[in-house]
Amino acid sequence: MNLEELNEKQKEAVLYNDGPLLIIAGAGAGKTKTLTTKVAYLIEECHVSPYEILAITFTNKAAKEMKDRLYQMIGSDVLKLQVSTFHSFGLKLLRENYEILGYEKNFVIMDSDDSLTVVKKIVKDMGYDPKFYSPKAIRNKISSCKNEMISPEMYERYAVSEYEQVVQKVYEKYQRKLKSNNSVDFDDLLLLPIELFQKNPSILEKYQDRYQYILIDEYQDTNQAQYILTKLLGEKNRHITCVGDDSQSIYSFRGANYKNILNFEKDYKDALTILLEQNYRSTTTILDAANQVIQNNKQRKDKKLWTARGQGEKIKYYRAYNELDEAQYVIRKIKELVSKNTSYQDIAILYRTNAQSRILEEELLKENLPYRVIGSFYFYSRKEIKDLIAYLRLIHNEKDNVSLLRVINTPKRGIGLKTIQNLTDKADEEGISIYEAITSGKELEFKKLIERLKEVSKDITLTELIDKVLEASGIKQELESEKTLEAEVRLENLEEFKSITKSFEEREGLISLEDFLLEISLISDVEEYKEDSNRISLMTVHSVKGLEFDHVFVVGLEEGIFPHMNSLMENYEVEEERRLMYVAITRAKDDLYLLNARRRTLFGKDQINPVSRFIHEIDSSLLETNVKEEKEEKIELGDMIREEDVDYQVGDYVYHETFGTGRVVEVTNTLVSVAFKHPHGVKKLMKNHKKLSKVE
Repeated sequence: MNLEELNEKQKEAVLYNDGPLLIIAGAGAGKTKTLTTKVAYLIEECHVSPYEILAITFTNKAAKEMKDRLYQMIGSDVLKLQVSTFHSFGLKLLRENYEILGYEKNFVIMDSDDSLTVVKKIVKDMGYDPKFYSPKAIRNKISSCKNEMISPEMYERYAVSEYEQVVQKVYEKYQRKLKSNNSVDFDDLLLLPIELFQKNPSILEKYQDRYQYILIDEYQDTNQAQYILTKLLGEKNRHITCVGDDSQSIYSFRGANYKNILNFEKDYKDALTILLEQNYRSTTTILDAANQVIQNNKQRKDKKLWTARGQGEKIKYYRAYNELDEAQYVIRKIKELVSKNTSYQDIAILYRTNAQSRILEEELLKENLPYRVIGSFYFYSRKEIKDLIAYLRLIHNEKDNVSLLRVINTPKRGIGLKTIQNLTDKADEEGISIYEAITSGKELEFKKLIERLKEVSKDITLTELIDKVLEASGIKQELESEKTLEAEVRLENLEEFKSITKSFEEREGLISLEDFLLEISLISDVEEYKEDSNRISLMTVHSVKGLEFDHVFVVGLEEGIFPHMNSLMENYEVEEERRLMYVAITRAKDDLYLLNARRRTLFGKDQINPVSRFIHEIDSSLLETNVKEEKEEKIELGDMIREEDVDYQVGDYVYHETFGTGRVVEVTNTLVSVAFKHPHGVKKLMKNHKKLSKVE
């Protein structure tokens, strides 16, 4: 086993197997290499059985990368390892114990759209106004309750307001509906295994004995449920290794709690903590900037990234006139890079919100530069694909009411809303599925169609089944008869779906509809679709986590955009934005460009935003810039001016008679920039204007 390629700290992490281990791995510090070497070392040198190792990561992409690397190191032994995402692992536990949890073998996983459909129906059936009781907001609240391990019964104690009481009732009905449909949602893939372990100590012990060595990647992104699942599995043997970086925790909106990593040493008093601070990706200049920005966060582990790669180029900071000038600067620089033999695929443009990509895309198209937008409209979210999947799910499990309601009249079969309502009511009254409630009419024709497809599915491949479904359902015929460009694109997408089933059959040697449906329900949103890879990548900073590029442009570095408007009222939210900036900076290997605009039209509004605080947090000696000392804007004086000066500090809360309560984000000699709540945004105001006062 060759450990010579590792640095001293990485080697120490691989060799330590005497108890809990926390590896704080800075960006680009080789954490995947360390983790995979540790797994290989356990198998080859410590003679641990691969069956006793559980390695958990956050995305399918990361799990695949880990398996590929391990295959190079330990060959076919990798097939005996459990390397997966939390959700895939939860699904495995569920499939092995579904009966104990009260489910049937052919349970269905509902994606977020399906969950939303169920919530919409419950809100409607209970007679609530969906404009006030937004199904989407209620669905999100249910999801965050589940991630925080709060059951409908527990939530009843918290439900003080009328709105919360409605959420509680919907949550209760939603859970019952899922169970009666033999369905689980994504959050259940974590919750149900916890329930299984907490109620059945002997089953927990069986899995504790099975997975004696647990390794968890990206520990800073774990939510409460993932944290508890990890703790339960690891508490007997305590061979638990967690790897992460609190400075890269950027998913609190999904329930992630970066404090899990900060609390690891409290949970495991005898834990060893190792810092991986040598970065193999970026230049010293880029790392100095990242360190300078992140040190402004109070809630963090102390570490300082360094590299042996050398000082490198200065960071280019460009203050554009407006968003068009910003986009055109990016394009000029990209053309310069390409003329020096840079490949398009080595360039990324990052932004804080999806809306910022529009102007960049327009300018790239005009210049005929190849690009791809990562994490935007995603193949499996297209209507025609969701319809096809609903047919497949219904063939697999006729109790799946959500899928049935989606396709019973797709394409149109003359089955009206009244008929569907009557069937739903009958099913609810008799405690049966809607499918079982069908006994006559056009809906019976539909039922017979599903029965026929169920029958033929037993003897043909998945790819052949897709053809059968498209033909028999009438989807193909309907799109062909439309003769529009949109219909052609939809048909192409449906044809493309067959290449997914085909590759699944070839890869797994399986033709099981059940396994295929479970596989595609776990595909991650950012997973890229097949296309020419030599393109400039455009994406949000959230989507770029885990990636790296030679040349990185970060646009829109203005108060109210990055840091985002919604974060400016609370320090802890600004800290999350700063971690996001740290992630953005540390994606760059050789060149980093930071940009903002003096004025910008976004969401249809023209606004003037102050420079992002993150620019000010980088020492000017690291920057090469076009910015001269900016003069204060002159503002006409009038009757509304106080005689005495008011002393404002960044972070002060203020009140404005027109805009309401806000928070100070920038102070100059005579002016103060204040972030107000939506829709006002950041406003530049005179310090001593009578309409503005400090909230003590």
